[in-house]
Amino acid sequence: MPLETRPFLAVYIAWHPAFRHGKDIATNLFNHYRREHFGNIAGGAGLSVVYRYASDPATGTPLDIDFEEAETSAVVVLFDEEFSKSAKYMGWLKTVSLSSDNSGMRSMVFPVAMDASLTKSGIFEQAVRWDLWGQIQDPQIKLRKLTTDLTYQFSRMLRSYLERLRRPLTEDEALLGHLQKVQIFLSHSKHDGDGERIAKAVRGELYDAQGLGSFFDVKDIPTGTRFDRVLLAQVRVSAVVAIHTDSFSSREWCRREIIEAKRHNVPLVVANCIQDADERGFPYLGNVPVVRMEPELLNRIDSIVGRLLDEVLKDFLWRCRVETVQQTSGGNAIFLPRPPELISLACLNRETQSETTLVYPDPPIGAEEQRLFEVIAPLVKLRSITEWIAESGVQK
Repeated sequence: MPLETRPFLAVYIAWHPAFRHGKDIATNLFNHYRREHFGNIAGGAGLSVVYRYASDPATGTPLDIDFEEAETSAVVVLFDEEFSKSAKYMGWLKTVSLSSDNSGMRSMVFPVAMDASLTKSGIFEQAVRWDLWGQIQDPQIKLRKLTTDLTYQFSRMLRSYLERLRRPLTEDEALLGHLQKVQIFLSHSKHDGDGERIAKAVRGELYDAQGLGSFFDVKDIPTGTRFDRVLLAQVRVSAVVAIHTDSFSSREWCRREIIEAKRHNVPLVVANCIQDADERGFPYLGNVPVVRMEPELLNRIDSIVGRLLDEVLKDFLWRCRVETVQQTSGGNAIFLPRPPELISLACLNRETQSETTLVYPDPPIGAEEQRLFEVIAPLVKLRSITEWIAESGVQK
């Protein structure tokens, strides 16, 4: 199958049909990864999500998985006692796991321990431990936690695939690249009662719940290095959470961090934690997802982390898509992972603006935004990825 026609990531969700919660959990994952949020980046209707639970009458097992149907494949197994008791389903899983191992880092199996049966089986050393989340009473929180865990793993897979697109990798290089953590930068103000407190709480969630690497202000700046150089350099290579408290917009360094994040097009989510009022809303906090959280309750940190990881996954999907088309592109196209805004013009060379096209994810921006660009930079073309492909004749 040609590279351009295969999805970058196919997600297979497997469970035994006697597991009564299997369909509900699988449907939740399907709805999350198939939504327009990812479709605008990957094309079509989002990620490819396929169920594997019904048995083939001829074999008594689920249908086989062809790992050649996508560039990368993730098999999520909702493993419970019913699965472990079925010799045929266990045999199918061992076959799938062996095929996955033989394909290298292009495909991976992610078991989810729904109960203690996976641990007893001894067939997987690592798993998502749903069975240890008994203290969580709200099933929606469990589902969100599962989705966040899987999104992080999918992001790592796509990062490895992106590196393989750029250069050949040995097996050891691919493994070490996969194990690298996604860096998180917490942009916050210390000049009100909430900024640092919320940042510490988010940091704790990142370490305790997800094991994500994070970068946290001056405490992580090595002795002997310049504060400003290290801080801004870290923003450029991190996914950023802007903790928008009352004093955030008034702080020079907070503003500089957000501008740097925007100029380098890194994943960015705003946690709206305004307690009273923001005297002058910082204009460059727009054009990205905003998650509301009451600063005193700190009750939506998991939603903030989950949405940030969605943005990280979108970013890797976009970069994979760009990598596959830009070698055959004509003209001077610049690819942006989110809809263009006026700050997007700050990185353009004025002398070559007449040859520049800004290409961004679907859908096309509205006419009112388009007119602003026409006034300020009339020679710069704005095209959604679908518009640009149609005009340039590039294969998808």
